[in-house]
Amino acid sequence: MANQVYFEDIEVGDQLPTLTKRPTTQQLVKWAGASGDYYQIHYDKDFAISTGLSGVIVHGWLTASFLAQMLTDWMGELSQFKKFGCSYRGMLYPGDDIACKGKVTKKYTLEDKHLIECEVWAENPKGESVVPGNATIIVPARSHSH
Repeated sequence: MANQVYFEDIEVGDQLPTLTKRPTTQQLVKWAGASGDYYQIHYDKDFAISTGLSGVIVHGWLTASFLAQMLTDWMGELSQFKKFGCSYRGMLYPGDDIACKGKVTKKYTLEDKHLIECEVWAENPKGESVVPGNATIIVPARSHSH
């Protein structure tokens, strides 16, 4: 089981553990099947090139799922998402090392819930943020743990 994070142990500015993913074209085909996104730029190289791309590109939602995995790996089973979203500002390619990163930007208590806000992003191999996003997570407090 992943380590559980607790409200008291989290500070604004904390960096989340980086998760690096290297998707393959096979994973893109599997994702297309699972998600129902069959746009050919994600698996047909000739089609992708015909649209002006240099090759097939990683689905934006697959990259979003990598960011969600980075968060769930960090936050532990007793935490839950309140909000998660991201936007797609650049392209990622199969075989790229995609670095999923994040940091804590806010912590507060609202209606007896302990909330952590995080800025998250996926970087291409050049270190550029191409999929920025944010998440709000409800985390347990040690004083309420059993």
